[in-house]
Amino acid sequence: MGAHATDHGPTDLAAMARAALVQEIDASGAWDADPVWREAFASVPRHLFVPYYYVGAEDGYERLWGEDPDPRRRERWLRGAYADSPLATRVRNGQLVSSSSQPSLMAKMLTELEVRDGNTVLEIGAGTGYNAALLAHRLGDDLVTTIDLDPEITESARQHLAAAGHRPTVVTGDGARGCPERAPYDRIIATCTVTSIPRPWLAQCTPGAHILTPFATGLVDLRVRDTEHAEGHFLHTPAYFVPLRGTDRHEPEPTGDGCLPRRAVQHESFRFLLALTWGILDPHEAVVLWERAERPERERYGISVSGEREWAWLDDPEGPYAWPLR
Repeated sequence: MGAHATDHGPTDLAAMARAALVQEIDASGAWDADPVWREAFASVPRHLFVPYYYVGAEDGYERLWGEDPDPRRRERWLRGAYADSPLATRVRNGQLVSSSSQPSLMAKMLTELEVRDGNTVLEIGAGTGYNAALLAHRLGDDLVTTIDLDPEITESARQHLAAAGHRPTVVTGDGARGCPERAPYDRIIATCTVTSIPRPWLAQCTPGAHILTPFATGLVDLRVRDTEHAEGHFLHTPAYFVPLRGTDRHEPEPTGDGCLPRRAVQHESFRFLLALTWGILDPHEAVVLWERAERPERERYGISVSGEREWAWLDDPEGPYAWPLR
């Protein structure tokens, strides 16, 4: 985008901003393994999914929106809509409840999902609808289902999707229970953090399906063997998402690290281990393990599900370092 972007109409500016975002994601290498996603990001207009969003301000949040009477603020909104950064889209009582994820992270997650033509996909957490639109662009509306607990979120996502020319199935419901009426699924992708793998997800998957979900401060990619078994590693990529909301789930308590060694708490890989084992492993034991294992990065960890058992592990699902998750 040049210095005289304001000389262009809003449609031209959106196209320029979208092209710049695609170039930025290109440079990040996020979709190197599946460059078909490049065309989806180049085609789907993100600004239609964020008609307004919030940015940090001294007194909390400032709202930017596409109908602002000030043309400079409208341009700021449009440019921000195509920044490679997450956008706060819903704030209640000063708390963030929904956001549009960083596009390059979305591209990475979609690539890791290993979508193939003809796959059916369930998205847990509709958000703005942008991720569902990218999936629908790739696969077609009929193969994509997105679910969210909040009816306001699903209604706005439905409207955004229609404005962009897409009509995948948008369902209001508890994402932890999946969406059995649209099952089975070849892929499940979550855009909210879970503290255990919901069993209905496995039951609604085809054998060999992928489940990609935020967990602790990472992303775990599970391969489903059958309705009782799944296993997979964490990706190297850090990921911080809002928690999955609904019933019968307990979020981990905030971590306290005031008495732990600075060399550990300042290291991102240790903070991941702490988040993964919080409430299960004593933090001081976590320090000992982290150093004994030579400060392992995320991809050395994994999660296994077998019947009622679920556990996280380091290096080997049956090795000495494993922690029950439920």
